[in-house]
Amino acid sequence: MEKKDLERVQTYMRRLFGNAQIKVVARPKKKDSAEVYIGDEFVGVLFEDKEDGDLSYNFQMAILDTDLED
Repeated sequence: MEKKDLERVQTYMRRLFGNAQIKVVARPKKKDSAEVYIGDEFVGVLFEDKEDGDLSYNFQMAILDTDLED
């Protein structure tokens, strides 16, 4: 993903979730995806989807059972 795209998606996610600590960071060996962090904590992967001339982004976040414990 290009730097300008990373910044655009990061701005959108920060606004959507009301959290200025969200960071969208390029992955070293993957060009079609990025990592998403809140502060220093990894929370998911963002995939770029270019299909039929359309561009979209898919955010994938796993929630472990242990994450739900109080």
